[in-house]
Amino acid sequence: MIVCFFHAFSICLSISLGMIHSLVIPVGRLFLSLFVLFSTHLAMGQDLNARVQVLSPQVQNTNKRALEVLEKAISDFLNNRTWSANEMQPQERIDCSFVITINSWDGSSSFTAQAQIISTRPVFNTSYNSPVLSISDNNFNFSYTEGQLMDYSDQQYMNNLTSLLAYYAYVIVGLDADTFEQNGGTPFYTAAQNIVNNAQNTGFSGWRSMEGMNNRFWLANNLLDRRYQPLRDFLYSFYLKGLDMMSDHAQQSRKAILDLLPLLQKVDRLAQGAVFNQVFFTAKSDELIGLFGGLGPQERVQAYNILAEVDPANANKYESLRNSR
Repeated sequence: MIVCFFHAFSICLSISLGMIHSLVIPVGRLFLSLFVLFSTHLAMGQDLNARVQVLSPQVQNTNKRALEVLEKAISDFLNNRTWSANEMQPQERIDCSFVITINSWDGSSSFTAQAQIISTRPVFNTSYNSPVLSISDNNFNFSYTEGQLMDYSDQQYMNNLTSLLAYYAYVIVGLDADTFEQNGGTPFYTAAQNIVNNAQNTGFSGWRSMEGMNNRFWLANNLLDRRYQPLRDFLYSFYLKGLDMMSDHAQQSRKAILDLLPLLQKVDRLAQGAVFNQVFFTAKSDELIGLFGGLGPQERVQAYNILAEVDPANANKYESLRNSR
């Protein structure tokens, strides 16, 4: 952002110096131009179009205003920051949702919560939004006081709320980047892993390896682990060779996606129960069933055999592929 500011400043200054020989620009007008130029650059750089809900069905006598303030603070934090170096037009921002359910609140600053985070990607030349991420975090706990600044730094841990939000923002942007460019998400997964490293010595759960295999530590680890590279390769080709071609060549696109399924078999069998696998198939299983449902009987059985093997947790769902007529 600092680089962007000085770039904007140098442009505006050059314009001003070029014109100063012919007219005198009022100082206030010069600073107004600077502000507009800088603000426009920032607006173009925002990455997320996040819809935020803060729910509290289990909390008695909830101060609804306080939760509304919290909801807006979270929304502003996610939507008004730049998470990548890419200049995004408003229509290019990544659609995502954060549904945060407050399980308990001490009435002051301590919140115990869980969150459901979902992101989607538009499919070329259609109105369809394809699910990319669908994950539940049952340890979305944090401290927040009404009016508190949402401080965050990539270099150090500031507080758990902004660390949680930044972590998932980077995961969302990374997965989206992987659907457009081979391994495009790597720098964002690295940023998410850095957040994990900075949070190791906090009192909040979900950041450490010894707390179980399905937490933030292991998701960041899996996303950068070469054993899971086939999942990332599948995501990229799934869109490039499959969904983005559906509007013009539906059957060919289905078959192209079917031909990609062996990639999923390349994931280390010892790693199949890991969190990245679970997150991947939670987002994709229903979509895959819908796509392959349009194929012939033999091809549907082929899809079933591979999907039931690589995603045994959803094997019952895939039964519809070989049972449908």
